[in-house]
Amino acid sequence: MVDSLKLMCILAHPDDESLGTGGILAKYGAEGVETYLITATRGERGWIGEEKDDPGLEALGQLRTAELEAATRILGVRELIFLDYIDGDLDRAKAAEAIGKIVTHVRRLRPHVVVTFDPFEAYGHPDHIAICQFTQAALVAAADPSYDRANSSTPYRVAKLYYMADRKELMDAYQSVFGDITMNIDGVVRGAIPWEDWAITTRIDTAPYWRQVWQAVACHRSQLPDLERMNKLPEETHLKFWGCQTYYRAYSFVNGGRQVEDDLFAGLR
Repeated sequence: MVDSLKLMCILAHPDDESLGTGGILAKYGAEGVETYLITATRGERGWIGEEKDDPGLEALGQLRTAELEAATRILGVRELIFLDYIDGDLDRAKAAEAIGKIVTHVRRLRPHVVVTFDPFEAYGHPDHIAICQFTQAALVAAADPSYDRANSSTPYRVAKLYYMADRKELMDAYQSVFGDITMNIDGVVRGAIPWEDWAITTRIDTAPYWRQVWQAVACHRSQLPDLERMNKLPEETHLKFWGCQTYYRAYSFVNGGRQVEDDLFAGLR
């Protein structure tokens, strides 16, 4: 069994960590697990106000960086790492470069569990899909002794990889508050597609941490024009958002089977 457990979330934008993995970061951080976050971009194109008021890539990136730093402090993240790609351009990044950056941090920090987006990412955001692809490739490369021979870092194999697997109940709750979850990509509208219950391998009870997660989410004020209204939502609605997080176990070297886990570190404790 492992003495000091480590969790690493590898995501695309500021706010992904709070909205998507805030519950597990808060829960496992409180349990003494070392938690780390890699964020690929600084959210530079995430302006949701009037176009004339858009502060531009650099200024918005600085604002969203500060929001993320505040959120990670609330969630107890031990180290925040930026890959410094531009929001919206991640799928066009040089694969070898992006993979190499992730490998460097995986080998340095040696996490036991990694969490990232799934290959379809609910509503098909290209940046989310790209970071999933880069992460998967990086975990293979990190364990390969022949990868990057010029680098003296020691190869390292992550024990478990999970995809975020948004359940229908969560998507329904989001859409009831925020409206339809869609994205227009190259002229085609992509809509949110939840995971089937039978495909979810792991359900984590994060209800005791929902207030902490909401505080982290609320740090991302630039992305929440209805923050005051959300503050007034009943506890039962907040619990639908932040009280349970579901995942798909993409691979594991320690356990498997169809029994639903209640712990990302099952088999490692």
